[in-house]
Order: sequence, then C-alpha cells, then structure tokens
Amino acid sequence: MAGVDRWLLVDTETTGLSQPIHAVEIAAQTMDGWTPIGEPFRKLINVEAEISTEVSRVHGYTKEILERDGFPPTAVYKQLFEYANGAPICSYNLKYDYDDVLFPEWRRLNFTTFLQQGFCLLRLTQRLIDPVLAGNHKLQTLRQFYRLPERGAHSALGDVQTVIDLLETVLRPLAAAKGLHTVRQLKDLTEEIWFPTKIPFGKHRGRSFQDARQDTDLKSWIEWLAQSDTERSRAMGTWYLTRICLPDPKRGKEKKIIVNATDSAKSSSQRGAPRMGIIVFNDTKIKQLKAFVSAARERLADLEMALDRERVAVAKTQSDLFRLLKNSYKRRDSLTLLVEYRRIFISALMADFDLEPDDIRTQFYARRERMNEEFDSAVKSSEAISSLSEGQQNELKDIYRKLVKLYHPDRVIFDSDKAKAYGALMAIINQAKASMDIDLMREIVNGPAAFMRKNNLGELDDQDEDEFDELFRLYESLQSRILEVIGNIDELRSGPEYEIFRLAARRPSFIYEVANKYMQDLEAECGRLDLEAQGLKSEIENLQNGEAF
Repeated sequence: MAGVDRWLLVDTETTGLSQPIHAVEIAAQTMDGWTPIGEPFRKLINVEAEISTEVSRVHGYTKEILERDGFPPTAVYKQLFEYANGAPICSYNLKYDYDDVLFPEWRRLNFTTFLQQGFCLLRLTQRLIDPVLAGNHKLQTLRQFYRLPERGAHSALGDVQTVIDLLETVLRPLAAAKGLHTVRQLKDLTEEIWFPTKIPFGKHRGRSFQDARQDTDLKSWIEWLAQSDTERSRAMGTWYLTRICLPDPKRGKEKKIIVNATDSAKSSSQRGAPRMGIIVFNDTKIKQLKAFVSAARERLADLEMALDRERVAVAKTQSDLFRLLKNSYKRRDSLTLLVEYRRIFISALMADFDLEPDDIRTQFYARRERMNEEFDSAVKSSEAISSLSEGQQNELKDIYRKLVKLYHPDRVIFDSDKAKAYGALMAIINQAKASMDIDLMREIVNGPAAFMRKNNLGELDDQDEDEFDELFRLYESLQSRILEVIGNIDELRSGPEYEIFRLAARRPSFIYEVANKYMQDLEAECGRLDLEAQGLKSEIENLQNGEAF
C-alpha cells in the first residue's frame, strides 16, 4: 500500500468509565496499510487523578506509580502529535478511545489542533469475522481463539501489538478474500450499516437471520422488529428483511469452515507452540474434515491444560499467602470462637435459654479442639500444593493432548457402551490433569488398554468417525467447548486472586507486601476481638463470682 494509507493505531488505559476520563497510558504504532512502520510510541501519563482499586486491578497502575513514572499530559500529547505526523487515529474501540477519552482531554488541555479520526478496528473485525466462532469480538477472546501471542493484556502497548497480530493473521486474508486492499476501502466498510448474521437478542438469539428464508416464525419476528418503535431495532429488522429478499448467498456452495489448526505432523516439542494463521476451507471431504476435528481437539486440550496450570499457580500463590498469615488467621479464629461462646455463656447465666454453663464450657473446648484440627489440616494441604517444573508441565501437556485425540468420548458419541468406557477413562485423565499427577498420566499413556482392564473400566476401541454430518456436529461441539474454556480462563484472570498471582510472579516480593497489608488488617481485627473477649470475661466473673474460661 502507498504512503497515503498511513494511519495511527492507538490504545489507551484510563481512570475508568465515568467522565472525566483521563488516559494513564497511551501507546501507538504508525501503520502503512497492514504493515507497522518504525518503533511504537508508549508513555505513562501523570494525570494527578484518583484511580479506583477496581480500575487499578485491571491495568496495574496506581496514582503513586503514575506520579513516579508518568509524564505531564500536555508533554505526552505533543510528542504523540509529532509521532503521528498528521496520520488519522484508529483504535479497536474508536468511539471510546477518541470520542470519550482523547478528544475531551485535548479540549480540556486547550489544544487548538487535533489528530483526526480514522476507522474503528472493532467495527472492521465485526464485519470481517461474521458469524464469530469465538463467541464475541473482544480482543483478548479473539487472541486466545486464534492462538495469537500473549502481548500483555490490559496494557496499552500490549493491546496495540495484539491488534497488529490480529490484522496480519486473521483480518488481512479475510479482507483480501472480499477484494478489500486499501485503507479507504476498509474505512468505507466500517461506515456501512451492518448487523450481525446471528441475532444477538430475543427468542431467536444465536440463530442466523438467513434461516428466515425457510422459517416463517423467524421471518415474522424480523418483520415485527422492523416495525419497532426503537430506531436501532427498526433499522436492524429492515436490514435483515432486505437481505432475506436477496438471492441466498449459500446456494450452490459447500459449507465453509474457518478454524485455526495445529500441525499434527510436527514433533511434540513443535506442536506445543501456537501455529499462526487461519484456514479457510471449502472442501467437505471426510479426510479433511477429520483433520479439523483433530485440530479442534488439540486446541481444546491446550486450553484446558492452560486453565489447569493457571488454577494451580493461583492456588499455590494463595497457599503461600496463607502460610505467611497462618498464625494471624489462627489467632483471629480462636478469638472469634472465644467471643461467641462467652456471649452464649452469659446468656445461659442470665437464663435466656435452657443450657447449663458447664455444658457450654465443654462445647467450647470441643469446638476449639476441632477447629485446631481443621486448621492443622488446612496448613498441611497448603504445604502439599506444588508446581511442576516447566519440563514436566510440557510433558503433561503433550500427554494430555495425545490422550484427548485418542480417547475422548466424542469419538464414539453414537455408541453408548463405548462412550461410557471412553468417558470413564477421560474422567480419570481429567482428574490427573487437574491435580497435575504426572505419574498417573504416564501410566495411562504408556498402556491405556492395560489401565482400563486393571481398573475394570471396559474395553477401548480405535474406531473413527466416518459420517460427514456427525463429524461436522462433532466439530461444532468442540468449538462450543473451546469457547467455554476460554470463558473460564477469562473469568479466572478477572479475579483478585489471579491479580495477586500475576503481580507476585512478576515481582516475588509482592506476596510479602500483600501479606503485610493483610496482617495489619488481621491484627487490628484481633485487637478488637481481644478487647471484647476481655470485657466478656470480666462480665462472666462478676456474674458468677468465679473465673471465666
């Protein structure tokens, strides 16, 4: 593409969603068509504004970090303008980055000239990847689905780099297939009226609007939508009806499958690395469809291993934190129990209910002994959590991928007896994977049939699928499970426990900082409980003229 196709890919991390919104990090990359040109631009900005704990947890920046490492906003944006050299701004959510963040900020800073808007890459992605097999068009969801490199989610520069990966690996070949090559053509596409092929809401949610060619109920619903009082709903219904009246774009064509694949011909060490790119495949031959099913199985196995590995790592971080705080936790719980039973004891002395004080004292000692036993068990459990070495993790991942390909019950989904045997074996395999039991995984992979006989789990069968329709349903089922695991990974990574793990992995001393903060809170709570316990003790001694427990 020529120089007239220069544009600026921008991403921001901000103080939140409530106005005024300030950028705390901004990253940019000059692009010539599909190609990045030169070094990227990236700055932290000292906006001198408070950042909520929730927002800081997402991108990791606090007011103190920005005061230490950030630059004044005016200076940063002047440097950005120089870097852009007049190129228009594009981003993965242009309305937010430009309309809600950058343009209002430039106005507040009294700039008289601004960088102009280009096109929205989210809108481009929505139009090129439709329907979206990944479930949604979120950048990190697509990154995981298409196996793009990890670039540092929720950092401005990391997201810029991920968009570049998405452009080169996924969007460029799809745009070329539509005859779109210039930036002008891409911008025009994003500005066209468009609605997703799969209906996003209502009783027909998830169905293709094209089904209305044969389904009168769906067509009636779309006609109702076209008469809606809401402008957007009315526009959507009208847009769908217009295209239903056009010739069926699928007529005379075979099914199109878009997947990302793993090359099973590679050595096991090479197979562990992501394979870049997508395959656009129009042939429906059984042999080739089997290859896609095999690739989907390996993809699912990789994601499940990643999920389990991160769950174990998070659990290990939490166990490390527990061991640092176990004495404070035990003191807090002991004082809580003591306060509870002294209150009950006083109620019994005051005849509020029919329990003898001696019985309450006995119950207290029994509860305290049981609590101490449970606490000791929790300490032993936390000490037992350990991580495999990197080499063992790779071995476990390779074993699991192999076993999933050979013995997942979906291979014999239409034979209930064989599916039961395969399901029993996979349940054990999944449990071994979740607990990182590499010895059990080695035993299974070295002799799965012998393992089945040893444990009375039935017989294995190496039969494979032969019917296209069954294979295609299987492929769609695997894709659904892939999306489910990606969602589980996203959910895990959005929690505070994962954030503690991530920061501790980056800076080992962080776990001690967190422990110190928790310890201060626990000691303060223990202080309050101790005062209450002493007050209750004095009250008991006054009521019964004797020593309290």
